[in-house]
Amino acid sequence: MLLGTHSKLVMIGDSVTDCGRARPVGEGLFGAVGTGYASYVDALLAAAYPERGIRVVNMGCSGNTVLDLKARWQTDVIDLKPDWLSIMIGINDVWRQFDLPRQPECHVQLDTYAETLEALVTQTKPLVKGLVLMTPFFIEPNSADAMRARMDEYGVAVKAIARDHLLPCVDTQAAFDAVLNHIPSAAIAWDRVHPNHLGHMVLARAFLQAVGFAWSAQSTLMGHLS
Repeated sequence: MLLGTHSKLVMIGDSVTDCGRARPVGEGLFGAVGTGYASYVDALLAAAYPERGIRVVNMGCSGNTVLDLKARWQTDVIDLKPDWLSIMIGINDVWRQFDLPRQPECHVQLDTYAETLEALVTQTKPLVKGLVLMTPFFIEPNSADAMRARMDEYGVAVKAIARDHLLPCVDTQAAFDAVLNHIPSAAIAWDRVHPNHLGHMVLARAFLQAVGFAWSAQSTLMGHLS
C-alpha cells in the first residue's frame, strides 16, 4: 500500500468530506473525523494496517468550492504538514449553477475550476509524499441529465490534472455508476449529492483501491517489512 508507516493523511473537500468533523482540525476521539467516507478510510486503515499507525485528518468544509479551498489552503493543508493529501472538490462549483442560476457570482466556471485546482496541486505536490485527486460526482445514472453532464466535464478536468502530474485519481462517478446499475439513486442519496452510509462506503472503497489497500495479512506484513 502507498501510505507508509506513521503517514499523516489529510482529506480536504466540501460537505461530502466534512460530515460533522471536529473544528478546527478533524482528528481525534468522539467522531472528530466525521461520519462520512473519511471516517471509513480511517477505520479500515487502522483495522487492516494497525502496525502503520496512519493518521487521518478530515478538513472538509460544507458548501466549499475550489475557490474556498484556495482561501484556506495555507492553514488547512500546508500548515498541517501532511505526508499524503486527498482532494475532492467540485460538487458545489457545479451545483450552484443549477440551484442558484440567477446568482452567477456563486458559480465557478470550468476554466476557473481547472486553473485553481491545477495551481493548488502544483503548489502542494513538492511538499508531500503523495497526493490523490478525487473527481466530483452526481449520483444520477442518466449521463444526459444536465447537472450530471456538467459534473462529468469537471471530472474530466480532474483526471487531466492527475494525468499531467502523474497522480492517483479516484473516479468517484465511475464508482457510483457501478452501484447505480443495481441500486436506485434515491437509496444512496435523496438529493443525489449527499450520500448515506452506502454511498460513503463507495467513496471510501474507491479511495482505498487507489492507494493499494488490501485486506490480506500477507500484504500487510510484506508492506511492513518493505
